[in-house]
Amino acid sequence: MPRHFLTGAELSAAELDALLDRAIELKAAPLSSRALAGRGVALIFEKPSTRTRLSFEMGVYELGGHPLVLRSGEMQLSRGESPRDTALVLSRQVAAVGMRTGPDAVLEELAAHAEIPVFNMLTALHHPCQALADLMTAREAFGALAGLRFAYVGDGTNVARSLAILGTLAGMDVAIASPQGYALEQDLPLPPGAEGSLTLYRDPREAASGAQVLYTDVWVSMGDEATATDRRAALAPYRIDAALLAAAAPDAIALHCLPAHPGEEIAAEVLYGPRQRIWEQAENRRHAQKALLELLVEPAPA
Repeated sequence: MPRHFLTGAELSAAELDALLDRAIELKAAPLSSRALAGRGVALIFEKPSTRTRLSFEMGVYELGGHPLVLRSGEMQLSRGESPRDTALVLSRQVAAVGMRTGPDAVLEELAAHAEIPVFNMLTALHHPCQALADLMTAREAFGALAGLRFAYVGDGTNVARSLAILGTLAGMDVAIASPQGYALEQDLPLPPGAEGSLTLYRDPREAASGAQVLYTDVWVSMGDEATATDRRAALAPYRIDAALLAAAAPDAIALHCLPAHPGEEIAAEVLYGPRQRIWEQAENRRHAQKALLELLVEPAPA
């Protein structure tokens, strides 16, 4: 049976720790692995992308493979072919397939019928590959992750949900502050073996208090444009700025999954300031995803 990566909960705590170790090794020696030599990886994009496409396309290339970028309008999926049929075809052509789409059910159907690993490049509810890079960046900054306070402020997006899942699996104390109507579900299931904690707040300063990491996401995500005015009004107190950073630990760093809107969810002086690791975080997408691909894809025959 192929191994999939749809939410992040598929990993054990030990596997996540080893994956982050391997990502740091691959960052130090980007061309040291040929895990995908002679093989292709399909990358299906039904949503726009900058960092996800760049990092996966270059990552597959650095692993010796060939990335096949498949855009929505170029595939029969856009004309009614089922994810099941697409999975059956792809399984006979490539070593793995990633999908960036909207409904999680589409990705789940693809995975249910694929004979190769399927990985989530973004869905409405989850963005686990982003969370891998986030944890890698925190690991680089602080060493061990267990016991770190990781605070997210803003909308309870797919990014926040993935941070809750993988952050607690890494043993971190995840604090998420959101306004009423924008919070994560109270009963979010955490993965087996998670030794960290998840606490939901209304007050962003309470979530940020003593945190080693402050994190935010855009206020108006893809598909939310119709409610942009209401969203900006509700989320205005949830900005990472100098005052919120001052409430965190003295050595706290700021992260953002990008794209950023300076002056909205993050102040420009933080986005480009000395205490952020945002651009390192964006680079780390490539390295963390290469470690993931090594884990998912069976070694090539000798």
